[in-house]
Amino acid sequence: MTPNHSIDFFDRQFQRQIAQGEHALNPFEQATLPHLRGRVLDFGCGLGNLALRAARQGSAVDALDASAAAIAHLRDLAARESLPLRATEADLRDHVPEGLYDTVVCIGLLMFFDCASAWRQLERLQAATAPGGVLALNVLIEGTTFMGMFAPAGHCLFEPGHVRERFAGWESLHDSIDTFDAPGGTAKRFLTLIARRPLAP
Repeated sequence: MTPNHSIDFFDRQFQRQIAQGEHALNPFEQATLPHLRGRVLDFGCGLGNLALRAARQGSAVDALDASAAAIAHLRDLAARESLPLRATEADLRDHVPEGLYDTVVCIGLLMFFDCASAWRQLERLQAATAPGGVLALNVLIEGTTFMGMFAPAGHCLFEPGHVRERFAGWESLHDSIDTFDAPGGTAKRFLTLIARRPLAP
């Protein structure tokens, strides 16, 4: 896998969180929790806190992330609890999901790709969402000024209106913009969008 500043950044963060036992769901995962059902794809699962919750509720979960530390941790927990969860280390910049899922989750990932790759992967995630299924998306948007976690090779701060346009015809279940203070007087601005794909005609 090509060296990536963002992957290294989060690998170190995940190792610290594992050591300190930090497993609480973040606000975006909390918003997604009520919508988890059926076959679940967690695309960029991080430590897998949401994937574990889904599996413990009986969903069959495919959890993918580029962090070796996160995936090893998640595999260990899933094995210990005999959960229906498959954790896979993968470069998600060009990964193509296989099959259809009742719930697709992509929280805090796509902004770490160059914009062409980010939009392409969003299209693939939408295609992987079964008719009547739900896609939960969370991305950093324009107005974000904290840049320390991005790789020099590229990132993408989304324009909220353009994201919403990609979900034309989908049923909106949740749509929010949240701003958080970040180091050095900077800020992170997130769009969280949860939508249901229309049933096939």
